[in-house]
Amino acid sequence: MSEQPQSHQQPAGNKTGTNSGTFRAMLRTPGHNPLVNLISHLNLTQMTLAVLVVIFVWQWFDAHYQINQVQQELAKRLTEMDGTNKANQTLVTQNQEVVRELGGKLSLLESKYAEAQNQRAALDTLYQEMSSSRDQTALAEVEQMLMIAGQQLQLSANVKAALIAMQHADSRLQRLDRPTLGGLRKSINQDIDKLRALPNIDAAGINMRIDSLVAAVDTLPLSQDIRTQEVKPLPTPVIAENAWNKFWRELWFEVKQLVRIENTQKRELPLLSPTQTFFLRENLKIRLLSARLALLSHDEVSYKRDLKTAQEWTGIYFDTRAKEGAQAQATLQKLAASNINIELPDISGSLEAVRNYRISHEKAAR
Repeated sequence: MSEQPQSHQQPAGNKTGTNSGTFRAMLRTPGHNPLVNLISHLNLTQMTLAVLVVIFVWQWFDAHYQINQVQQELAKRLTEMDGTNKANQTLVTQNQEVVRELGGKLSLLESKYAEAQNQRAALDTLYQEMSSSRDQTALAEVEQMLMIAGQQLQLSANVKAALIAMQHADSRLQRLDRPTLGGLRKSINQDIDKLRALPNIDAAGINMRIDSLVAAVDTLPLSQDIRTQEVKPLPTPVIAENAWNKFWRELWFEVKQLVRIENTQKRELPLLSPTQTFFLRENLKIRLLSARLALLSHDEVSYKRDLKTAQEWTGIYFDTRAKEGAQAQATLQKLAASNINIELPDISGSLEAVRNYRISHEKAAR
């Protein structure tokens, strides 16, 4: 009887304690496991602290896992950058080999040119010595022209220059008007017919196309600089909708714009740093200049190899769907399809005939 007034006089602020006691009484009922008994001894504050500790531990493990993922990704990127640097070193080594090869070819051409200059100086001296005799002078001029024609064919495969030199030699013999020179003119005309039968190669036009490609290399867009075109939303029919439906429709459209998948028609998109981009363009120019040098020397193997390499680099690293890239690719295909190899005829027979005639004429004059 004395306990009831105390329960009626209990303040309203102790309802939480009453509820906690009721919860503990329910957990103390028989049939619960030890975990439930342990929880029954905890009040609300301790349970809250336990939950906070569990959340803190979970966040700590999650942060530790994310840090490990970042470290693995960083190691992977460093490995990729190391591989890229090795590839750049390989390209630099190849370019150095190409430069050395070009230097060797240039040295050979310079030696041939110096030899031609020496021969020309010797022929000029011979011309001065034989100026007293008109026939001997004319024969020396014809021999010099034929030598120039042979040098043009051997050094630069310049069929047009060789043909002009041989025609001048024939006209010089024609002006002499000597019946004994008929055999020489016949031999020269046979060689002229051989040169005229050769296919015509537009070396000047091909050279101009290569020069235009070299000038356009710096303006070619890279594949990694492709920008996706902005997709305009389709006009939606105007219908009566409330503000809530309009909000969800606009929100869904913005969510769809967050991710865009585009087919670049390439297996993997090469990513180049500014330094690598500079060396890529310079290497492409070197390949085109090497192809032009092969064109001048009529080296079809080197010519097609350099153009094929330039075509592959353009298709891999540059955007061929852009206007500049498509034009460069089309020009490279046309140049690679051009045939610059011709079978040069042997015109040494005319030179030997003129030389033998001149020697016999000198002996007869003595």
